[in-house]
Amino acid sequence: MEERSLRIYQEKTFFSKITNTITKLLIPTRIGINGMLISIKRNNVLKTYEAYANKNNIEDEAKKDEVTKKFEDTYALYLESIDKYVMDSIYKKVKNDTATDFEKNALSQYYAIVHLKESEYLEYKYKKQMYLLRLDYENVEEMKNKPQLVAKYKKLYASQMEGLYKGILKHYSIKLADNLLPSAKEEVYHKIFTALEEYIEEILPIKMEQEPENKVYQQILEEYQNFEKFTVGKLDQNDTIEKNMILLGLSRKLFTHSLPLVVAEQCYDKLLQDTRSLIIDTKVAKKQEKAYSLLMLLIEEYNVKLLATKIYWDKPLLRDEYKKFWTEYQTIQKIKESNYTEYIAKKQVLFLRDELTKVRKEKNKYYKIIGFYQKKLVELGAMQNLKNSYISEGTYYKRIQRKVKQVANQ
Repeated sequence: MEERSLRIYQEKTFFSKITNTITKLLIPTRIGINGMLISIKRNNVLKTYEAYANKNNIEDEAKKDEVTKKFEDTYALYLESIDKYVMDSIYKKVKNDTATDFEKNALSQYYAIVHLKESEYLEYKYKKQMYLLRLDYENVEEMKNKPQLVAKYKKLYASQMEGLYKGILKHYSIKLADNLLPSAKEEVYHKIFTALEEYIEEILPIKMEQEPENKVYQQILEEYQNFEKFTVGKLDQNDTIEKNMILLGLSRKLFTHSLPLVVAEQCYDKLLQDTRSLIIDTKVAKKQEKAYSLLMLLIEEYNVKLLATKIYWDKPLLRDEYKKFWTEYQTIQKIKESNYTEYIAKKQVLFLRDELTKVRKEKNKYYKIIGFYQKKLVELGAMQNLKNSYISEGTYYKRIQRKVKQVANQ
């Protein structure tokens, strides 16, 4: 029995080794076939894309529809060929432990996206297309000996990816309107900022290269360069909030319709809440001051880049309050050149008072930050501590009372 079991084990091992060897030999052939199919489908979609990109020049509506349908069909077949490559080639290479780290990571990302299909179909639809396009783009980029092909493909890639990012941001914007639990809402915010970062880091440089005369890209150049500073090195919480603030600022130019003003406003409010928490939770004085400086910058961005462009207000009272704030802000701006120190102080006082008006509506939630704001106003000379004491039922009590001091010319 022992000899028989040993013989069976040896036979199974032998045939298993043969099978694995054959599979490994077949994989390169299969990759070659898939690569050839992808190349054919890619060439087809590039041909139809040229006509599709110029379809607005076609007056005949029937012909325009025909051009659109032809592009959509070739585009679908092209993506299917990349999908088949993932399943036929990368999957088997990972299974047989012959895959590179890049291929292992690619398959892991693929299954993370497929997992969304049952619960978040729209998100799955957008993300899968992004994934497949990005996978082939990395292949095309390596074709240094075919510059014309690379240039043509970049146009298709940038155009399709821009449309997909607009679609997924619109989807996230609609989700925020739902009655979500705080944890689910937090996840949507994270997805919005991640999508914005991906687009601005990966797609925007291609678009800017292709359209150097585009006025929108010229307007956002400085902000884009500021964002680039946050693409290297490890970021702390302060840096992450500042990076997301820049992303929101860029979104007001790039995704006006996909990320409506009401959603951008919610995102700014989320960053303000995060910054308030950071100020309170930070025990190191230097880091707390850094977080406070970020808060001042964020309040200015929020009021100047978003609220200043707001046309429709749900409550007329809020609109009137903002008008007063804006009038005072513009008055302070006039002294920037002549007396910068006074300008900074007055601007902080304006921002802190505006913040106090908002957070005092939820005193129990924000009592710590209220104390911090009051302390800052005392330091700036806009508020003072009045000490007094009293005796009640034979016990001595000392009370600190803060009183707003009228500042000249306000």
